[in-house]
Amino acid sequence: MTADSLFSLAGTLAVAGWLVLVFLPRWRYGAPLIGGVLIPALLGIVYGYLIVRYMAAAEGGFGSLAEVRSLFANDFVLLAGWIHYLAFDLFIGAWEVRDAGRHRIHHLAVVPCLGLTFMFGPIGLLAYLALRAGWKRKLALGLE
Repeated sequence: MTADSLFSLAGTLAVAGWLVLVFLPRWRYGAPLIGGVLIPALLGIVYGYLIVRYMAAAEGGFGSLAEVRSLFANDFVLLAGWIHYLAFDLFIGAWEVRDAGRHRIHHLAVVPCLGLTFMFGPIGLLAYLALRAGWKRKLALGLE
């Protein structure tokens, strides 16, 4: 399989997981299993394969920005890095959905955070944590 076809497959899997999180947030298999475990695990398997198969032969490393640039010059190692982002961002998005349910945060308030997590990972997580803090404060003040 080519790097481009694996890229497309991984992207399709990740988008499927995000669609479940956005449109089926209360489905018992959604965030807990599909978005939070199954798809990240499948992406993790592909990631693991790519690391084992291509990392040792790739030039570069993690000691400097120049080494990282050299490492990611290999398309399969670059793809592994991309899959790393896809899997972890989806895992965090699933956590956001589950956590929001535990804290009774309305799902429509969480959806923008999911979009940010999908596109910009840590910024989406920060947005969710800010929403959660504000929501808890609102509950503590009896404004709900």
